[in-house]
Amino acid sequence: MMNTSATIVFFGTEDFSLTALTGLIEAGYTIGAVVTKPDSKKGRGQQLVSPQVKVLATKYNIPVLQPRTLDEIIPDIKALGAPTGVLVSYGKIIPQSIIDLFTPGIINLHPSLLPKYRGPSPIESAIKNGDAVTGVTIMQLSAKMDAGPIYAAKEHALFGTETRPELYHALADVGTNLLLENLPAIIDGTLKAEPQDESATSYCQLLQKSDAHLDLTSMSAQQAERIIRAHIGFPKSKLTLLNQVVIVTKAHTAPQPKTPLDSVCRDGAYLCIDELTAPSGRHMDADAFLRGYAA
Repeated sequence: MMNTSATIVFFGTEDFSLTALTGLIEAGYTIGAVVTKPDSKKGRGQQLVSPQVKVLATKYNIPVLQPRTLDEIIPDIKALGAPTGVLVSYGKIIPQSIIDLFTPGIINLHPSLLPKYRGPSPIESAIKNGDAVTGVTIMQLSAKMDAGPIYAAKEHALFGTETRPELYHALADVGTNLLLENLPAIIDGTLKAEPQDESATSYCQLLQKSDAHLDLTSMSAQQAERIIRAHIGFPKSKLTLLNQVVIVTKAHTAPQPKTPLDSVCRDGAYLCIDELTAPSGRHMDADAFLRGYAA
């Protein structure tokens, strides 16, 4: 029978966290608390918006902690005895002083095959680099970013058409299943973590708004097409077409242009625009944009 008697403290903020928290709740684990970032202002109205994990936790009457600094939660964690920590896309580095409050430490779900793509943008990096395979890793959290020993990993094949949202959803499902499969053995100590191969380590960087600009003179058409798929949602991919700054949401490559929107890249191939968001904010296909904006 699956061991769900341990009390879990769940760390998570991003939408990627939501699938794992849902899985833990549905599997019958006792969630002693959810730790997430403070509510943030979003949108044109700058209204306070709660992380989705907070919304879910509130629905199930799970206590929610939103510390500005993690030292604030030490009394709450100690009051739970020696809980197990589970972290999925929390968005902050956890110091060793917090990790040591948990038994057996904090278990982290990371969306790459570690030690590849340590850092904050592994999903986007896998798409941009044209990887044939990516995956998820369950590891023991360490104070050094994504460097802890590994409990389990699972590969996920890529086909070269995935968008950022699609791959986020797919890896959230794969990762949650892997977590639930291995969590009982991690908690009871029968599954031991193995050190990462430091010689195979690679890193990815935090994406910025400035990464939205597509400089086609410095990249191949294939690179540009991959970046468009990787940057959907954030930071997006912007081009100036017909003297208008647009957000490109779908494109393909071709050896020759067919419309005035097709742009030559560094390698001489063309990035052909299929769908975009116009300056008006309306999402449309290339033909609609040409009808509305071509002189």
